[in-house]
Formats: sequence, C-alpha cells, structure tokens
Amino acid sequence: MKKNKTQAAAELSRQEAYVKSHRQYKRRISSVRVIIFILFLMLWQFSSSAKLIDSFFFSSPLKVVLCFWELLTEKALLQHIGITLFETLTSFLLVFLVGMAAATLLWYSSGFSEIAEPYLVVLNSLPKSALAPLFIVWLGTGAKTIIVAGISVAVFGSIISLYTGFMQVDPEKITLIYTLGGKKRDAFRKVVLPGSVPIILSTMKVNIGLALVGVVIGEFLAARRGLGYLIIYGSQVFQMHMVITSIILLCIIAMGLYLLLQQIEHYCAKHF
Repeated sequence: MKKNKTQAAAELSRQEAYVKSHRQYKRRISSVRVIIFILFLMLWQFSSSAKLIDSFFFSSPLKVVLCFWELLTEKALLQHIGITLFETLTSFLLVFLVGMAAATLLWYSSGFSEIAEPYLVVLNSLPKSALAPLFIVWLGTGAKTIIVAGISVAVFGSIISLYTGFMQVDPEKITLIYTLGGKKRDAFRKVVLPGSVPIILSTMKVNIGLALVGVVIGEFLAARRGLGYLIIYGSQVFQMHMVITSIILLCIIAMGLYLLLQQIEHYCAKHF
C-alpha cells in the first residue's frame, strides 16, 4: 500500500514537472517572438532615420504610430475597422452556413456529389478577383457586393473540405447505425457530424482568413469605407504610412479572429 502511494506521488511529481517545463517552453517561445518583432521595428526605424531606406515609400514605425493616432483622433479609423470587421464576420458566417448545407447535401446524395464535384473544383480554382467586376455590375457598389466577394473566396473550398471530412468518418460506425435500424439522418447526426468536428473547426480557421481576403478585395474596388479603401486611397495620394498602418491593422484583425477560433477549438476539444 505504501509502495503504491509512493509510486503515485512520483507519477504526480513527474506530471507537474512536465507541465512546468511545457509552460516554460511556451513562455520562451513567446518571448523570442516578441524580441524578434521588437528588433524588426528597431531595424526598420533605424534604417528610415539613417536614410538607408526612403521613408516616403517604406514609411517608419514612428510615422505609422502618428498616422494611427491621427486617424483615431479624426474618429474615422474605428468606423473603417468596424465596417471591415462586420463585412468579414458576415461573410464568414454565410460561408459556414452555405458550406455546411452544401456539404451535407453532397453527403446525402452520392449522385449529386459526383455531378457537382468538377464544378466545385473549377470554381474553387478560379481567381476570385476576376469575379469582383462582375459583382459590381450585378450588385452595384456597397457592403452587399463586398460581402459576396468575401463569400466567393472561401465558400467553394469550404464545401470541398467539409464534404471530404464527412466522407472520411469511420464507415464501420455508420454501418453499425444502419444495423441497429437507424436511417441516414441518424448516421449523419450521431456519427458523421460529431466525428467531423475537428475538420469543421480547422476549415473555419482557414475560412476566416479567406473571408477577410475577399472582403479586402471587394473594398479595393467597391467601397468608400473600410481598411481596404484606406489602402487604395493611401496609395493613390502617396501616403504610404496610411497604407502600412491599414495593412498592420488587417494583420491584427486576422490574428485576433484566428485566436478566437483557436480558443473555440480548445473549448470543443475539452467538452466534446
């Protein structure tokens, strides 16, 4: 009995040591990332101040901060960020709903999936920027066109990824459902859908970035507000600091949305 307690205590001690070591490793990784970013900013600012690069074209961290503050005090920046974020989230949500519905329909009907597969592959391979002028002609300029542009970039790849994930679920479990008298909807609801949660979450993490790309493409062509519009406007009036500021904000938005989905993924991994 005493020996078992000693072994259990030793095992617990090893687990605690592993957890502590893993946390220290994560902190070191985070520290190195921050250091690299700070060194990059310092090198960028030094190169600009020492005239090693032309600050008119490449801007500098100081000019970016000043531009950010200027846009913020003019109360225009938050509006541009909010519009881009709203359009991205709307596109992402619609891509998820359409992708899930289409992938489910393809799974239910093997004949329909064989007919639709080549069309999905072609549409997914098509450069979506080529469709943007058509969207403008069909829908005009405004948020509706931009949201559709965001959807077009991600939706076909999402359908293919989700359908592939549905088809990779263990067929023996599906056969067991049929053996027990279940129907196809029971197999989908009790086996395919729960078994595809990792694929669904992984696809969502990809789609959020693609939706943002599509929205920015739409804002390049059909917007008067949003970070994509700021990039085009800044390039037209040769205010490179505005362009770089907008790009940095897009990077921050993309990172924030990705981390949010990553937290959702961790939550689902623990509870499902």
